[in-house]
Amino acid sequence: MNPFEIIKTVRLTEKGTRQGEKYNQYTVVADRLATKPEIRQAVQELFKVKVVRVNTLNVRGKDRRKRTAQAGTTSAWKKAIVTLKDGDKIVLT
Repeated sequence: MNPFEIIKTVRLTEKGTRQGEKYNQYTVVADRLATKPEIRQAVQELFKVKVVRVNTLNVRGKDRRKRTAQAGTTSAWKKAIVTLKDGDKIVLT
């Protein structure tokens, strides 16, 4: 897989913004089959930063229903919290 297939997007949330400022951590949505070393390499290639640590977790899809009898679910996805070396930064604007 190439880096664009591994890293889907960067999550911009209030908690993620605080993590970026305080701990130099960023949250990315990764491919569900990607491993920690693949995520590390993809972030380093795409953003030109040095990754210190990668923590991952699988987020299961939630049940959803919109005024119908049939219930649906949102897609499951993989969250990766990437810790960068001091001084490195990902610019998200």
